[in-house]
Amino acid sequence: EVQLVESGGGLVQPGGSLRLSCVVSGFTFSSEAMSWVRQAPGKGLEWVSGIANDCSGESCTHYADSVKGRFTVSRDDAKNTLYLQLNNLQTEDTAIYYCAKGFVYGLIAAGSRAFLRGQGTQVTVSS
Repeated sequence: EVQLVESGGGLVQPGGSLRLSCVVSGFTFSSEAMSWVRQAPGKGLEWVSGIANDCSGESCTHYADSVKGRFTVSRDDAKNTLYLQLNNLQTEDTAIYYCAKGFVYGLIAAGSRAFLRGQGTQVTVSS
């Protein structure tokens, strides 16, 4: 059974930081690109970040313009875990954050939700 389980969300003040984790099972994590996506209240899914598999260096990671320079995606293949470091959080970052199997930027841009994702973790940025 494929499982993606996110954790690490919470309530944080503007300018604060959080680190999200996603533990994966049921498929060969090291062989798959992975993504983070989010859904803000009343809005559709937004692709946030992606990371290639079997790759090293900055060219292996990609970010939405809205989070570039503030969020950092990483992975630990030995632990089957995907991470997203969120720094300098803003109120507009409030959303449910999901990890997803694959590089799903194109699917989301096409309006598709045909990809595997976890149950999500809530990030709320408020003073």
